[in-house]
Amino acid sequence: MNRLPSLFLSHGAPTLPIDPSMPSAEFGALSAQLPRPQAVLMLSAHWGTAEPLASTATAPETIHDFYGFPRQLYEIQYPAPGAPEVARRAAALLGEGGILADVQPHGLDHGAWVPMLLMFPNADVPIAQLSIQPRRDAAHHFRVGRALRALKDDGVMVIGSGQITHNLRAADFSARPEDADPRVTEFTDWFEAKLAAHDVDALLDYRRQAPHAVLMHPTDEHLLPVFAALGAADDDYSLAIQSLGTYQRSLAMTNYVFGIA
Repeated sequence: MNRLPSLFLSHGAPTLPIDPSMPSAEFGALSAQLPRPQAVLMLSAHWGTAEPLASTATAPETIHDFYGFPRQLYEIQYPAPGAPEVARRAAALLGEGGILADVQPHGLDHGAWVPMLLMFPNADVPIAQLSIQPRRDAAHHFRVGRALRALKDDGVMVIGSGQITHNLRAADFSARPEDADPRVTEFTDWFEAKLAAHDVDALLDYRRQAPHAVLMHPTDEHLLPVFAALGAADDDYSLAIQSLGTYQRSLAMTNYVFGIA
């Protein structure tokens, strides 16, 4: 088994699988370019706990953790098998890295099942979810990713799922993609330049250094998964960027692959 890349995905709105105006097919195109994992460990912005928890569910339920959307969305099920052995291994690796972690059964929130549905529509890749810690900083999540590096040698793809920019208060749901706030690009350009330069110190300090950081992320739970994916990457990772545009004026859809150099 070749060593796998780690990924960060901007999972967008829950309607991504049913809205033809959104870039859903691009997730499948991305998946087709990557080696197929034996399992996925997913860190979603939508499962937050005080300390890391890894889900040992053998058949994780599809959690519809949103309100007021079309009925069609609530009828979607994603019956992928769980990966309890991956969850237990992840918790053990975190413990070896000095990070307190535990296991419990948990379903898949939309930050997990929406991108998985688009990337692996046959629901035939086992998946375990690992919680993020919204009250902890980027450096903590980078350490989490570092502790999980060994999973990539076992055929497990570590995926962080959030949003590269996420300020719903600044969103305009009537806006066209061409109406994007220019400050979104200023932020993502800075972030991607630092990723390309492997400037981890600057990235971990993004809230002070990046332009418009607090505007793009009033709270940073949707960005924290990228630091786990970055931590799981090799030191000399190659960077691939899949830019899918900016929607609702302030929500950038960009995916990152931290590959093998």
